[in-house]
Amino acid sequence: MNTGLFIVNLAIMIVFILLLFFMQRKHISFSKRVFTALGIGIVFGFGLQFIYGIESEVLQQSTEWFNLVGGGYVKFLQMIVMPLVFISILAAFTKLKLTNNIGKISVLIIGILIGTTAVAAAVGIATATGFNLEAIQINQGDAESDRGLQLEENYQSIEGKSFPQQMLDLLPANPFLDLTGARSTSTISVVIFAAFLGIAYLGVRRKSPEQAELFAKIVDAFYSIIMRVVTLILRLTPYGVLAIMTKTVAMSDFNSILNLGKFVIASYVALAVMMLIHLLLLLFAGLSPIQYLRKAFPVLTFAFTSRTSAGALPLNIKTQKSLGVSEGIANFSGSFGLSIGQNGCAGIYPAMLAIMIAPTVGINPLSPGFIFSVILIVAISSFGVAGVGGGATFAAILVLSALDLPVALAGLLISIEPLIDMGRTAVNVSGSMTSGILTSKITGDINKDVYNDPNNKIEAEI
Repeated sequence: MNTGLFIVNLAIMIVFILLLFFMQRKHISFSKRVFTALGIGIVFGFGLQFIYGIESEVLQQSTEWFNLVGGGYVKFLQMIVMPLVFISILAAFTKLKLTNNIGKISVLIIGILIGTTAVAAAVGIATATGFNLEAIQINQGDAESDRGLQLEENYQSIEGKSFPQQMLDLLPANPFLDLTGARSTSTISVVIFAAFLGIAYLGVRRKSPEQAELFAKIVDAFYSIIMRVVTLILRLTPYGVLAIMTKTVAMSDFNSILNLGKFVIASYVALAVMMLIHLLLLLFAGLSPIQYLRKAFPVLTFAFTSRTSAGALPLNIKTQKSLGVSEGIANFSGSFGLSIGQNGCAGIYPAMLAIMIAPTVGINPLSPGFIFSVILIVAISSFGVAGVGGGATFAAILVLSALDLPVALAGLLISIEPLIDMGRTAVNVSGSMTSGILTSKITGDINKDVYNDPNNKIEAEI
């Protein structure tokens, strides 16, 4: 390896980091810093691949060092996700205004998440059909074959489990284990555990108000500390976006992307349609889609670059609050959205795969019965999808296996998976925030003055 070139690459990255730090010291807005980092990362990544080539040892070594910033930032976010999910749900119960409508709010949030996922499945089906996508159109190389074998191995871990057994896996048999994120369903299990503690708190509040008040103060104190940690981590967002985007672009196999360009285009058309549906829902609710996009830009940008809905949770909650959503509802919708009804990963993607793969086993993908089955299974299986990279694969395995379709064929898209996953994650986060905003609007809890105030943005705190 040419050490001199490696040092030059590292020095250039350090210069870009110092530039972002200078912008922060000059109090340039958070959105502008994130957008600048995104642009620099794309240009720098393209430049590195053009100069060295994707197989270059210099490039691979350079991106590994860049990943100290990008990967380190994501790990910090993952570090805080489980404590944040747990304390956010628990804190929601300690707030009187929310607890009076806790059942209605939970049903609304979950209902909107699942309902929009069913709509996303329909969008995926329509797009795959419109673009005439079929699995037989994709060439299968060594990487695709290896990926297919890996998916079959993952499928064996859930093969033979009935739907009730899969639902049981969502329950927290050992909440302390789930707080470590050890299982793919850990997030929803932590939500359930925190909800049980919250319901217990409501019972204690009726019988022993003094003890409940002490508990509420402790929870609120922990929540304040956790949110302060979140703010400290979020200040690193522009640096993380820069490093993540640089590595993603520099290491992307553009030949494979061009070969599978039809699927990439179809996927992003479907994702764009789903984003438009989110905006239309807000418009029908009497809320400005433009204000939503302005304030949601930082979190959607981070979700796009990082490919982790869980990592975006802190930004998700803060963004909802800047849109006039109460803290309790923002906590619920953000946390539920990590594992329930992810519109991109658990809605559009598995539905498109089902339509593509069905003809390989002699099934007519346009038959009403098959389409209805796909939408229903996608909606139900959207429970418990992990909000980190790989959640879409888990959702695809569940849906394809439930439809008796060959799971291994999902491995044909491995070369473009990261590129598509970026858009899917942004749509996941948008769906989560939309559910919180609509729930606030339906319950009359939203603060429209805050929603429409262009100066009330998350960067006021970051």
